[in-house]
Order: sequence, then C-alpha cells, then structure tokens
Amino acid sequence: MKRDVKNNISWVGKVDWELRSFHGHELSTHRGSSYNAYLIREEKTVLIDTVWAPFAEEFVRGLEEEVPLPKIDAVVADHGEIDHSGALTELLRRIPDTPVYCSANAVKSLRGQFHQDWNFQVVKTGDRLSLGAKELVFVEAPMLHWPDSMMCYLTGDGVLFSNDAFGQHYATELLFNDLVDQSELFAEALKYYANILAPFSPLVTKKIQELLSMNLPLNMICPSHGVIWRENPAQIVEAYGRWAAAYKENQVTIVYDTMWDGTRRLAEAVARGINEAAPDVRIKLHNTSLADKNDIITDLFISRAAVFGSPTINRGILTSLAGLLEEVKGLKLPAKKAAAFGCYGWSGESVAILNDRLRQAGFEVVDEGFRALWNPDDKALQSARAFGARLAAAL
Repeated sequence: MKRDVKNNISWVGKVDWELRSFHGHELSTHRGSSYNAYLIREEKTVLIDTVWAPFAEEFVRGLEEEVPLPKIDAVVADHGEIDHSGALTELLRRIPDTPVYCSANAVKSLRGQFHQDWNFQVVKTGDRLSLGAKELVFVEAPMLHWPDSMMCYLTGDGVLFSNDAFGQHYATELLFNDLVDQSELFAEALKYYANILAPFSPLVTKKIQELLSMNLPLNMICPSHGVIWRENPAQIVEAYGRWAAAYKENQVTIVYDTMWDGTRRLAEAVARGINEAAPDVRIKLHNTSLADKNDIITDLFISRAAVFGSPTINRGILTSLAGLLEEVKGLKLPAKKAAAFGCYGWSGESVAILNDRLRQAGFEVVDEGFRALWNPDDKALQSARAFGARLAAAL
C-alpha cells in the first residue's frame, strides 16, 4: 500500500483502475482515477485525507500495516466530498478522539454527510500545525471546487497538498508526473479542469496569486487524484494560470444531434465551409447522442467558437443538445463565439431556440443561424458551406 513520496511523506491511497464515471455518472473517467491520501511521520504523525467509501475497510487495514492507528496524532480533512472523506467513519471508529483539522465549512459538510460529531479542529488560512521541526500551513480554497476545500503546505520539504486543484482522473502505478505518458497526463489534467474547475476560473487565478504571494518554496505538489508533480511542479500551476484566463486555441467545435442524417450532413458541410475559408483552424465534430459529453465539453473549453445543430422536434430541440447546453451554462465558459443550424420539416424553431440557449450559456452569437427545409439537397449543402465560410470570417 505505502509508496514513498519524499523524506517522511508516504502515499497511502488507492488506485481505482475500474472507475469509469465520477460524481455519480456526470463525469467520465476513461483512464480510471486514484484517491490520494498521505501519511506524514515527523515528531507527530498526520494523515492527510482518506479514500472513497467503497475502499474504506481496505484503506484502514493497509494504514494499520504502516502505523499503529493510535499513533496517528491528527487527521487533516482537506475536503468533505466522499471520495476524500469516505473512510473517515471506519478510521475514526477505531481512533474516535483523534483531532480532525478542517475548514469551518468542512465541519458542516462532514456532519451533514456522516452525522458524526468528531473532534473537529477548525483552521483557516495561515493557521499552522506543528509536527516538530516542520509545520503544516493551512490555506483555505473555497469553491475549488466546494465551499469547504482547503490545501495544506509542509514546511521544510516544500510540499503542497493541493486537494482537488492540479489533479487528474488518471490511474497509474507510477505515481509521479515525470514517469507517465505526458500527452495522457495533460489531456486528463485539461479535461479535469474544463469539467470541474472551469466555473471557478476567477477564483483559481486569485488563489494562484495568493499562493505565490506567500513566497513558499514549491518542490512538489500532491493532489487528491492522479499523479504527484515532482518534476517542475510549477508547470501545472502555469497551465492553470493559462486555462483560467479565458483560454482558447485555434479550434472550432461543431456539436450536433440528428434524426435522419440531415443535420449531420449540414454539420459536415459547415465544417467544410469553415475549412475552406480558414484552413489553419482545427475543427472537431461531435454527435451528442454518440460522443462522451465530457470530451465534448473539453473541446468546447479549448475552442475559440462553437457551432450547435439540431433538427426541430415538437417545436424544440433534441434533448441531448438541451442537456449539454444546460451543463455548459453552469460551466461559464468565457469569451466564446457561437452560431446554430438545423433541419426542419414544419415549424422550424430549433435554430432560434439554440441561439437563445447559447446566449444564456454565455456565448456571443455571431450569426442568426442557418436552417434547411427537409432533407438538405445539394443547394442546401452549398448554402451550409457558405454559412461555414461566413462563420470563419466572423471568428
């Protein structure tokens, strides 16, 4: 179970290779994940976080192989969500009087979820827990990504235990960032940011500035999921700084659903028109009924612009588009341009509805859109290409 991290710090978490969805079924985890818990053994022994509840008994048994449980002087609960705190009940059943250091909001969260009144020790930014020659410095991080979120920093070793910030849903036995496939690592780090932390980008920027202002040496970042950043840990901090600043690449993402292939054909024609007018622009197409929604959201996050297409059904749009746009609305993706298209047979409201939903989600609608009656013929497809070229000029 134990893996050496640095000096007297050990990883005592759980790698979950089988995990394929997270937050219920809201987030896809194609590469699994890990629940990172850390054991610090200085003059005092401190456990930082636990693991998800299904692994609670396995976690406590493994922890007991590393240290007699009564020798644990304190538990730090950086975040109350059960993928972090799920083993607390099993652990504190064995050592009930052990102090639990957490934020004031975490007390509410932990009491609300587990209905236990443990020995809570409320801390705030700047508070310190002495471990002997070294200290844990607490840094509150509300809304990154829950109100109770907190980080802590170990002096002497220069290690930031960053909780959900700087993490990835990425299962690996290699533990450290310099040992894994870099393209996989950064793809998962970006997906994690786009789908979880994007709504809080202004707070991410503020928190990074706050951490930098503390002038703490940063030798390693230990997040709650995925790999530990030991080689150039500043690289993920710098990446977060870019992603939090209205991040855009030279990409347009076309998102659609279709009933009898008409809207699909329009989507492909729009893509061709964009490509002909702006061959340097990368284009991605996603059918929302077939593609993974979190992969779509990641593509939307990095795009300069998005084009959404749906046929009209029951005077509305297809539900896969409606659901995706509701989620995108909550993510508050900044400074993105958009337009809409679709086929119709009678009433033809889908484009107007999409435009309204896009504005509600924070997009700048740059064109009132394109509609094609019935199954698009060659003339309609030519018009869709022209619509794509018009969008390329507007973008």
